[in-house]
Amino acid sequence: MKIVVQTGLFVGLLAFSMQPVLAEGDADAGRMKAETCLGCHAAPNIENAYPMYRVPKVGGQHAEYLAATLRAYRDGQRPHKTMQANASNLSDQDIEDISAFFANYK
Repeated sequence: MKIVVQTGLFVGLLAFSMQPVLAEGDADAGRMKAETCLGCHAAPNIENAYPMYRVPKVGGQHAEYLAATLRAYRDGQRPHKTMQANASNLSDQDIEDISAFFANYK
């Protein structure tokens, strides 16, 4: 019996199987981990003093977007000193949990 495998499909499946698998975020655990975040990202009418800008409300955003953003701050790929400092010690699981919490936060 001869098995024929399309190279593109095989390579794609191999690459997908090599991606790290993260546990799904736990919104309840994220609630505790997000206490610092809530002070700015959930309070009404918060503005940064200098430079002047409104702080974005992140409740209801997609968890995947929030996780990617937090990783980018943590890894220094997205510039914002305050957010980089806040994200610097977050584990991947912390980020998944916080993102799950905010995705469901209204």
